This record gives sequence, structure tokens and C-alpha cells, in this order.
Amino acid sequence: MEYLMTGYIVLESVLAVLVISINLLVCTTVYLHKEMRSLTSCLIACLAVADLGVGALGIPFSVMLSLRRTLCFYTCLFMACFPLVTAQFSVLVILVIAVNTHLKTRLRSRYQVLVNKRRLLAAVFLCWLASVLAGFTPLMGWNRLRSFGEDQGNRSALTSSGPSERSIIGQHLPYGGFLSKVYVRYRRNQTYAQIHASHLGPCSLEAVVSPEYLVYFHFLAGTLLPLVASLALYTDLFFCQVRGQLPSPRETHAPCRPAKRRENRTARTLLLMLALFSLCSLPRHLTSTMRLFRPTCSLPSWLPPLTALLSHLNSLACPLLYAARRREFGAAMLSVLGRGFSRGRPSNKVYPRV
Repeated sequence: MEYLMTGYIVLESVLAVLVISINLLVCTTVYLHKEMRSLTSCLIACLAVADLGVGALGIPFSVMLSLRRTLCFYTCLFMACFPLVTAQFSVLVILVIAVNTHLKTRLRSRYQVLVNKRRLLAAVFLCWLASVLAGFTPLMGWNRLRSFGEDQGNRSALTSSGPSERSIIGQHLPYGGFLSKVYVRYRRNQTYAQIHASHLGPCSLEAVVSPEYLVYFHFLAGTLLPLVASLALYTDLFFCQVRGQLPSPRETHAPCRPAKRRENRTARTLLLMLALFSLCSLPRHLTSTMRLFRPTCSLPSWLPPLTALLSHLNSLACPLLYAARRREFGAAMLSVLGRGFSRGRPSNKVYPRV
């Protein structure tokens, strides 16, 4: 088990560096190249920003959760909720990308009127707001605080009988004491350290987040439903192309044919990104579902780290797939990368001595 955790931490560390580097390169490419600032590329850049959060904070928090260190409940809960926020934002942005692609292909004549950058940024902002509210819902009360503090509170409780004088402990303590409610205890039998110790315990995702929230709210409503809606949009788009409901290249002018082929290729690329995202994220959700409906079933010790690593691998694979499928975007990324390396090299110019 020790070797397994060591290998997991090493792989997650390498993956975090790669995720930050690649997604930062994607954002820099969209910023520097004006020809890459299409609406789809801007949405890909928004997705890269979420993946930057995964590499910078999501992966380190997941490593800390896997180590099961003894931490305060609310500190552990925040570390467990942050990856849920980034995952929810990624799912919603993927849905926005699917809607944008569907409108661009089906309503080609009205697309410029219906969709613009301001409306798209408003949709991204709403996605971010919904992701924060949905991801931090456990901080608002849907958590396992009561079961988290029961064992620790029982251990720290004194068994000796003391005076029967009662008082309110911790009434005027600041919120930094992580008190969630007023405790009425025997004055001489309970101390602040014991109250604080009742909020300490082994930190893990399952210990602080409710399994009902993970399965019913985060998985079924927040992840599976948007993914199914995105898949339905792409399926309708490709069926319309097969049945000939969309304008064929023969019906359009010759200069429009390359643009139509480019749109179809972009739609196929985005569909592949959707499939890759689903394959990487679903195993972790299926593990949570198994824990909820089969709590007595013991899972292999290597399965939770593997599913976590696979879900983080999505943040690296999706931008690489988009760059590989869209050659002009990949060429722009390589040019930005080459420009960065050329700045770091010493100049070969020979200057005359004065």
C-alpha cells in the first residue's frame, strides 16, 4: 500500500505540471493569436482555465485527501469541494460548446444574430456561478459533520463525574474555532481543546461529503444529465448531415465548401472530446455509486487512486486532442512554444565593439 501511494503521488505530481503547462499554453495561444479567437476557441480557453484550477489546486487537494491526514472538518471539506467545482464547470462548458456547435451548423443564417461573444461570456459566467453553488453545496450543510465528529467527540469526552453546573462553551469564540453550533456542556468537564478536537479526523472525500450528494446531485443531475444532453445535440447534428437536412456542398457555393468541411471536422473533434471526458470521469462516479448502494462491498485499494488519476488525466488529454485535430490551432500552439524557447536562448548576433 505504501508503494502504491508513493507511485500515485509521483504520477499526480507529474500530471499536475503537465496540466498546468499545456492549459497555460492553450490560453496564451488564444490570447496572442487573433485568428484563433473564434467563439469555439474562446470556449476551449474557458475550459483550459478550469483545467488550470485542476492542476494548481485540484490535484494537490486530491493527493491530500488520499493520504487521509488528520485535519479540521471544514478544511477537509473545502479541499473535497474544490475539485467538484472545477469538474462541474467543465461539464457545463462542454454543454455550452455543444449548444454553440449545434446552432452554428443548424441555424447557419441566423447564427450571427443569435450568438455573439457577449452572450457567450454571459453563459460562461452563469456556468461558473452554477458550478460554485453546486460544488460548494456541502459547505452549506449537505455534509457528514455529525458522523465525522461522533467518534472523535466520544474519544475526547470525559467519563469522570463532575459538578452539575452547566454553561455555554464557545459562545464568544471566533469562527476560526470551526464551531458549527453552540455546545452546552459541564463547565469543568469540557475545554476548548476538546471542542476543537471533535472537529478533527481522518480527511477523505467519503468522510466529509455525503454519498447521496455525490451520486444523486453531482453525478446524476450535475454530470450525467449535461453529458447526455450534449450527446443528444451532436447525435441530432450528425443524423441531419446523413439525412441531408443540412445544405450539402453541392448546394452551396464553392468558397463555402471548405468552411463547411471545417465546421464538420470541428464538430467531430468536439464529439471526441466529449467521449474522452466521459470515459475519464465516469469511473470515479461509478465508484461513488457502488459505495452508496453496496456499502458492505470492499473495493480494491488501488481503485480509488486509479479513478482519481484518470479523472485528472482528462484535463491533459482534451486540450491535446483539440490541438491535434485542429491543425491550425496546433500550429499556433507550437509557434507560441517556439517563441518562448527562442526568448530563453542567447542571441547569436555579433555586435561591434565600441
